[in-house]
Amino acid sequence: MQAPGSARVLVADDQPDVISALRLVLKSAGFDASSAASVDEVRRRVRADDYDLVLMDMNYARDTTSGTEGLDLIGEVHGLRPRLPIIAMTGWANLDIAVEAMRRGARGYVPKPWDNEALIEIVRREVDEGRAARRAEEHATREWAEARAIQRALLPDALPALDGFELAARWEPASGFGGDCYDVMPVGGGAVAICIADVCGKGLPAALLMSNVQATARAFMTQDRRPEDAVAAINRALCQHASLGRFVTLFVSILDLRTRGLRYCNAGHNPPIVVRRDGSVTRLIAGGVVAGAFEAARYEGGAITLGPGDRVCLFTDGLPEATNAADVEFGDARIVDVVTQARSLSAAALVDRLFDEVQAACGGPCHDDATALVLGVTG
Repeated sequence: MQAPGSARVLVADDQPDVISALRLVLKSAGFDASSAASVDEVRRRVRADDYDLVLMDMNYARDTTSGTEGLDLIGEVHGLRPRLPIIAMTGWANLDIAVEAMRRGARGYVPKPWDNEALIEIVRREVDEGRAARRAEEHATREWAEARAIQRALLPDALPALDGFELAARWEPASGFGGDCYDVMPVGGGAVAICIADVCGKGLPAALLMSNVQATARAFMTQDRRPEDAVAAINRALCQHASLGRFVTLFVSILDLRTRGLRYCNAGHNPPIVVRRDGSVTRLIAGGVVAGAFEAARYEGGAITLGPGDRVCLFTDGLPEATNAADVEFGDARIVDVVTQARSLSAAALVDRLFDEVQAACGGPCHDDATALVLGVTG
């Protein structure tokens, strides 16, 4: 049991004799009791100080018994301090008000006149439970922040500088954790692997599987391995976890920095957009089905040669599937239009333009994980 010595209780009542009696009872039990005699004073004290519990009368205006002020005040207090326990106080004739108070968020009620032992018992219990809940919430918040930092650290800390090319990426998970990832890594022989993936679902389960996908992709991506063979190997590895009932859309490619040749394989992912300097568009579609669904799936590869001024945009479905208030999607065609119209921008500016356009059209951040990576040819 939590020792009550430092527990702070706010007694809210408009009758001075009631306040004095309650403070005396609470102090005799070791609680630090302070008081508020009006609705406004309750508001001020809750804003200014931290309390472990509020012992709240339901009536404050003289000659009223409706409890309206107290009932409304419960919502206001929880708006200021969502985790602050409230115990309602009301007369025996007003049990309906006590029931309504608990419906609105009070943790319990004490009738007037009260029994001192029963009062202390309920106050101590709610203080202990409230403190335990806050500790658990603080612990969960720390773990959440640490897990999100770990996931962010698994993504490239900085994209490599490539002679004749520029790279930029942006990753925005919908719920703190994300099922999206991207990677750019040298694979030897003057080549780099460029990948993007999206686990179905979102949140922590998707993030955990995504970390496995990322590690598997890094293990299989080498300069002498064809992208389609790498995807087939990744697919077989993911199918070992078929019981999870999740699949992954995946695009992997290898860029030869000397020839500007890009070999790739698309496993059910949104086809990356290649915009040429003249504004013509090519989509990178060669590949096969999503990874992790069918162990015997077969994949084919594709290839394209890039030229000066070209832009390659890899993205996840959180961008085209973002919706506005009328539930209308931004759409793949508009993604292509934005990338085409912004093709003269730097890679970083193009990524920002894409997110800006989607968020402006949809009235805020995407509701799903959203990622984009742009490769620009400068030389």
